[in-house]
Amino acid sequence: MFKFTINARLPNGRGRAGLIETANGIIETPAFIPVATKATIKALTPEQVRDDVGAAAILANTYHLYLQPGIEAIKQSGGLGKFMNWSGPTFTDSGGFQAFSLGFEKGRRVNKIKKVESNGEIIETDNEASPHPLMAKVTDEGVSFRSVVDGSAHFFTPEKSIEIQQAIGADIIFAFDECLSPDEPYERQKKAVERTNRWAKRCRDVRHPESQALFGIVQGGRYEDLRKESARAIGAMNFEGFGIGGSFDKRDIGTAVGWVCDELPENKPRHLLGIGSEPQDLILGIENGVDTFDCVAPARLGRNGTAYRNVTHPGADGRSTLNLLNAVHSADFSPLDPDCACYTCRHYTRAYLSHLFRAKEMLAATLTTIHNLYFVVNLVKEARQAILEGRFGELKEKALAPYISLGL
Repeated sequence: MFKFTINARLPNGRGRAGLIETANGIIETPAFIPVATKATIKALTPEQVRDDVGAAAILANTYHLYLQPGIEAIKQSGGLGKFMNWSGPTFTDSGGFQAFSLGFEKGRRVNKIKKVESNGEIIETDNEASPHPLMAKVTDEGVSFRSVVDGSAHFFTPEKSIEIQQAIGADIIFAFDECLSPDEPYERQKKAVERTNRWAKRCRDVRHPESQALFGIVQGGRYEDLRKESARAIGAMNFEGFGIGGSFDKRDIGTAVGWVCDELPENKPRHLLGIGSEPQDLILGIENGVDTFDCVAPARLGRNGTAYRNVTHPGADGRSTLNLLNAVHSADFSPLDPDCACYTCRHYTRAYLSHLFRAKEMLAATLTTIHNLYFVVNLVKEARQAILEGRFGELKEKALAPYISLGL
């Protein structure tokens, strides 16, 4: 069972609010999907993800689950949801990004999003050579790689990726793709698009259960013609939905996403893979046609002592995060964000959380992760409601104005 319904649209014709119906529940879109890499969101129980964060679905990592605990254990348990005691919808990625992170990225340490300042100067990217050996190699047939668990050799083909995802049993699965850095030259990006298209067809040709929806993935880097070419090719393959893949320049979230969504079938959902750590990413993605997002950053930042906050609040000084290890917080008895209604902000202070991190208590990661995920999940929920009520422009202006004025 899989169905997508559009309930309201933005005047620009791209953004929309809708419903994704799966065998394990409904996702109100747009929606942020927390990443449960190894069938868990670190530091949280599934009940906390549902009740305290308010997430409708989770996304797990095919590559990591294949290595540990192995697909047979998950299959025998009755599938991903039963294995991890999650009753809602589930996604699994294809494993294609791991070819990038273990291959190209491991050699050059390129981020998923390259950030730039307003004057065009790069402030977050890293292209120098790395002393670490590459652990993945891509060919037309598939990807050979070494396990990060024990160093053993493995080989993923498009068919193998689908076979693994079928065994894991997620509601929404993704076709195998080749992901590149946004800095890769045109010809290299073109070859990756062509390979991704061929792999998509091979994935589409593999029979999968009707209970699973298969999403094709669009690539093409920062090149408009390649993005559109990829979207047209993938869009013609009769997938149930689509992923927008690849890594991005920070300035591309609106433009590149818009190029893709203009070409994809209107009546099917679109998922932005691995993007959604900041309000700008989410709001611009929604405005340009994205229905769902996933990103590891909110949870990763939370368990390492960084909390999101409203940049407009007095004392924020334009900073969208705060570092709880800074000494200034040790005697600050205010919540992480005075405007936040999450469990953490309703019950705990910055001083207490700062103490937990300094004392290396596990509860620190739990409470801050709850806050960060609630922050992004509910920002997207607010955007959905704004679309339904015809006031998205007002929400966008309020959400992005501080970042624009500060050049963030």
